Amino acid sequence: MADTVVVPYFRLAWAWCRALAQYPVSLTLLTLAQLGTTTVELAALFFVFGHVDALAGFTLHEALLIYGLTGTAFCLADLLMGSTERLGEHVRKGGFDVMLVRPVSPLVQLATDGFSPRRLGKLVPGLVALVVALGVLEISWTPGRMAMVPVLVVSGAVICCSLWVIGACMQFFIAEARELSNAITYGGYALSEYPLAIYGRDIVRAVTFVVPLAFVSWQPALYLLGRPDPLGMWPWLRYASPVVAVLLCAVAALTWRVGLRHYRSTGS
Repeated sequence: MADTVVVPYFRLAWAWCRALAQYPVSLTLLTLAQLGTTTVELAALFFVFGHVDALAGFTLHEALLIYGLTGTAFCLADLLMGSTERLGEHVRKGGFDVMLVRPVSPLVQLATDGFSPRRLGKLVPGLVALVVALGVLEISWTPGRMAMVPVLVVSGAVICCSLWVIGACMQFFIAEARELSNAITYGGYALSEYPLAIYGRDIVRAVTFVVPLAFVSWQPALYLLGRPDPLGMWPWLRYASPVVAVLLCAVAALTWRVGLRHYRSTGS
């Protein structure tokens, strides 16, 4: 798998990075712009807690943990797989046909097309928030809980990457489905930035059992904090993020294969 997916992915991504590095000023400004945009979102969290002491029973630092888990996972996924959302554009222009005849996985080509390190700017605020929250909160650290932190972050990123691929595959069937897929990816990012307890029970059930965004930050945060679920969901769900990541990755792979079989070249 490393020779057919991982190595080509990093080679193609590195080629794009080298091309963008020829314009260092532009790259720096774009990275700072991405950093500034995400920092504003983080500032909104502090603005909210400037008016309340707790949000659905969660303090600022606990909410910061949720924000950090969400921001890190979604921005990693955006960096690695965000370009897949342009599948419909490639289909309309015939570029996807070209990808199919090259000796590299079309998904790898799609994911690395236009790869840009400027998206790292979006990752910084979420990562900083996560590190600060983990350092400030009085978490009962055990060897198992410490080992689970990177597992939960990676699981969240895999879930988000899978959602990006599934959303992109909609464009095999509906050419103008990019906005619909963005509603799942970027909309899910916005929804998951705050404790899910502030939403209605039906919404929480939907993002747990339909689009599993709850396993990106909400359930992992409950596990790390050792808190009961205020909405009364099953306690074992807080341990399920790695399993959900594997299952959703399998669903994404199946969806991609179905989409490829359905594809009949440009104009179909």
